[in-house]
Amino acid sequence: MSDSPSVVRVHWPTAFRIIRSIFSPIDLFEDIADPSDWEALASIESKTNPRIWEQIGRLELVPPARRVVGQGASYLMAPFVHISTERPGRFTDGTYGVYSAGDREEVAIRETAHHHDRAMANSKEEPGWTSQFRVLINRVDLDLHDLRGRGELHEASDYATPQAFARQLRSTGSNGILYRSVRCSDGECVAIFWPDLIPIPVQGDHYEYHWDGSRVDKVRNSRTGAIFAL
Repeated sequence: MSDSPSVVRVHWPTAFRIIRSIFSPIDLFEDIADPSDWEALASIESKTNPRIWEQIGRLELVPPARRVVGQGASYLMAPFVHISTERPGRFTDGTYGVYSAGDREEVAIRETAHHHDRAMANSKEEPGWTSQFRVLINRVDLDLHDLRGRGELHEASDYATPQAFARQLRSTGSNGILYRSVRCSDGECVAIFWPDLIPIPVQGDHYEYHWDGSRVDKVRNSRTGAIFAL
C-alpha cells in the first residue's frame, strides 16, 4: 500500500469484548478435535441435526491452520464464521470477520451500546431493559497497523473508507488494526483479522442495557446490580 500505516506492538494485559448472552458455545469448537476434521464431523452430525451448519457458521472462511479449539474457543471463532453483509462493521464489509475489542470495559460497553441503539431503533422497540450481554476478557500482544492518526477512518457512521482500507491491509497479511474508539473519547480498540492471533477469552460480568426509546441510556451489572449512566 502506498499509504500503508506504521506497525506498532500492542500489549494490553486485558482486552474487553461484549457479545449478546443468547449466543451459546458451539460444541464443535469446544471439543478437542483436529480443526481440519470439523467439516467432516459437522456433515455426520447434520444427518440427525439439520440445523448444525446454521449453528456452526461458515467454516470455510477460516483455514484449518488458523482455527482454534478448546474451552471458550467459540468466543474466538464466532465473529469469523457468523458474518453477514447485513451486519457490516467499521473494518469489515461483512464478507469476512474480525475480532473487535476495547482497551477498557467502558470502551466495549459504549461501542456495543451504539450498535444496540441502532438495532432497537430499527425494530421500533418499546422503552425498557433489553437484552443481556456478556463480557469477554483476554489479552492482546501483537503487531498491529496503527490507524489512530487517520481521521478519515474514524467517521461516526460512514464505514466505506475504513472497510476498503482494512480489506487491503488484510489481503497483504496484516494481523489487524489499532484505532481510536469513536464512542468513548479516550479509549482505543483493536480489530483482529484471524482467531489464532489472540488467546481464548474468559467470561466476565453480564450487563443489561436500558433502551429509553431513543438510545441506550444506562447499563446494569447483573452480578452487582450497579447501574451506570451512558
